[in-house]
Amino acid sequence: METEELRAALEDAGLSQYQSDAYVAVLELGKASAVEIADACSVPQARIYDVLRDLEADGYIETYEQDSLHARARDPEEVLSSLREQAETLATAAEEIAERWERPAVDDHMVSIVKRFDTVFDRARTLVTEAENDVQLSVSPEQFRDLRPQLEQARENGVVVKVSIHTEDVSTLPSDEELEGAATEVRHRELPSPFLALVDRTKTCFAPHDRSVNQYGVLVEDYTLTYVFHWFFLTSLWGVWDTVHTERASDPPIEYTNIRQCVRDIEPLLNDGAAIEVRIRGYETESGDPCELSGTIARATYAGVSSETDETVPLSQLAGKVTIYVDDGERERAVGGWGAFVEDVEATRITIEDVRLPD
Repeated sequence: METEELRAALEDAGLSQYQSDAYVAVLELGKASAVEIADACSVPQARIYDVLRDLEADGYIETYEQDSLHARARDPEEVLSSLREQAETLATAAEEIAERWERPAVDDHMVSIVKRFDTVFDRARTLVTEAENDVQLSVSPEQFRDLRPQLEQARENGVVVKVSIHTEDVSTLPSDEELEGAATEVRHRELPSPFLALVDRTKTCFAPHDRSVNQYGVLVEDYTLTYVFHWFFLTSLWGVWDTVHTERASDPPIEYTNIRQCVRDIEPLLNDGAAIEVRIRGYETESGDPCELSGTIARATYAGVSSETDETVPLSQLAGKVTIYVDDGERERAVGGWGAFVEDVEATRITIEDVRLPD
């Protein structure tokens, strides 16, 4: 490194121009009087004494009297250690700047990784109590019992609650008395499963199952990420497992929070020419404003191949775009489900008010 580069580096480390110049002169001279040091650098003689005392205070040199003020460089170990620490700090800062530059912006969502399951469970307890529309839950029998008071509160508030209970032994499932009033529908999964709570389409609480090697928790408050967990719930924790308890009405009014389940149920009726009266609660997709509409279902379409039979439509056929067209007497409006953006309305609650079969 050239002398000028060394001086510039010392200034970057916090020394003034005069201090860096004087310190380099002391290093080169070994030891010298203040006057000799001033002559060897650009520091005026009137300033050299103050500059040397400042360097001594910072540990770079030591001064002593020998007819006049003299100075010599101190063992540079402390100086070198300080410089190396600053270099490491700057390197770390550079890496952090690069990482933050590449990190996606976090605007309207929140994701937290936590270490303790209790943190995840306590958050789920709060969210279930505050739920307004729907709850999807994957729990063990013990976790269900711990959450039962909050689930009962949610049901009293009109929330649709779907619970997947995982246990290998059916005899350990909660009794009908325990399930009553705490869930709209319960299914039994016979494999170890993670803890999962999805609330009102925007909030997720997740923790791996007990046998997982890695133990952690994830808390999400984001519409899109919760939608990903929603599909995990549908495909792995819900769709293929047997129902062990249901409080769903078999006759109107019948409520749905999932448009795909609604279409699976009504398609055979539509194929038979039934007139289905429906009430939709949701949001205008263009403005995001809450809305309600009522009318007759004109038709239901989805990306998969229509069964055109009385058989239940496979979930795989409903994985894409699903739309219900509602005629309110003046116009026909397109209604989509979670994530709708090309339809007129994103439905959060679909209520079948009446079904009239042709004579």
